[in-house]
Amino acid sequence: MAQSRGNKMVELALKRKYPENGNTPPKVIILPPSSAEISSLNRATLLCVASEGFPSDWSLSWKVDGSSRSQESSAGLLEKDALPSSLTLSEQEWMKSVSVSCEATRSGQPAVTAQLRRDQCSE
Repeated sequence: MAQSRGNKMVELALKRKYPENGNTPPKVIILPPSSAEISSLNRATLLCVASEGFPSDWSLSWKVDGSSRSQESSAGLLEKDALPSSLTLSEQEWMKSVSVSCEATRSGQPAVTAQLRRDQCSE
């Protein structure tokens, strides 16, 4: 009986990490540009990372102050549980912007959005 209980706990833990229906939304974060890049290269590269859930089934898109932007570069899967995308802005674009958002979308699922406000970044 104790072994049965232990197996159920393992089974529940696995179902939480790898749900059968794949409906677990990813967590989305935006990493800000470095002040060194902005000052020395006159550009700002932001990195969006969708992790957990099943990010390979999702796609990422960017908005700057509410306007859609194409991503300058997008990598494939980072390891197996994360999907990265980067957006590069000129220093002027970055300094004029109020906010940048990254949205993870998948057919039939609500979008998951992360937002980064420039005034919350250390200069």
